[in-house]
Amino acid sequence: MKKLHTFKIFVLLAVVAISCKQQKKENTEPPKEQVSSTMEKPNITLEKLKGSPAYTDALLELQVPKNVKITKGGEVDFTFTVDNYQLGAQTEGPNAQQLANSGKGQHIHFILNNQPYSAHYESAFAKEIPNGVHHLVAFLSRSYHESVKNDNSVVVKKLEVGEQATDTVGLDMAAPTLIYSRPKGEYKGADTKNILLDFFVLNASLSEEGTKVRATINGKEFTITDWVPYIIKGLPIGVVTIKLELIDVAGNVIPGPFNTVTRTITLKP
Repeated sequence: MKKLHTFKIFVLLAVVAISCKQQKKENTEPPKEQVSSTMEKPNITLEKLKGSPAYTDALLELQVPKNVKITKGGEVDFTFTVDNYQLGAQTEGPNAQQLANSGKGQHIHFILNNQPYSAHYESAFAKEIPNGVHHLVAFLSRSYHESVKNDNSVVVKKLEVGEQATDTVGLDMAAPTLIYSRPKGEYKGADTKNILLDFFVLNASLSEEGTKVRATINGKEFTITDWVPYIIKGLPIGVVTIKLELIDVAGNVIPGPFNTVTRTITLKP
């Protein structure tokens, strides 16, 4: 009986030791959900886009309407002069293959009150313009939607539509202003790998010691000090939020109705 009692004590101690060892192992292992979450978190990066033709002598001018005061709202005809640039042509170079590219070619981005642009592949077209004061920014765009950035490639006009047009925006056309261009809309398949980030800066220059653009992409913040196009990489499939802010050297948003803008795009497999 004494031997049996001793054996029972030995077995009990062995079970306790194994249980403690197993509990210690479980306590030192991170939860499976935590490991999985860390591994699946996307690494969003921002890189400068290179290799685009410069088009330094490209020109865009607004011919019609000649008068920025328009009698009444409705369909308004617009006619632009385009020199040293071919609308409808495919932009040469490697970027047409790595970015979402329009099969219709080079075009004009027409932006009213910093709303999403409409693309126009001919120099004359009509737009529905309601009564009110509207701020028009139009610029030349490559076939993959990168803006042409020179002093003559952009048109900036204030349109007064209607007999008693009211300015509800309050934009100072001579103040530093940020105009959002890309990304926009939906991207599918291979087009989701490289997403163009592009914007226009009016009445200001970007620099390390001065005005900057703060880009927040799905919560990740980037500071942009060069006015050039960028490629966003590492975005997850689904809805992506992009926020752009024009900021001063201290990181404060520069006053202006367009200097903070938030857009969403959708990426699909």
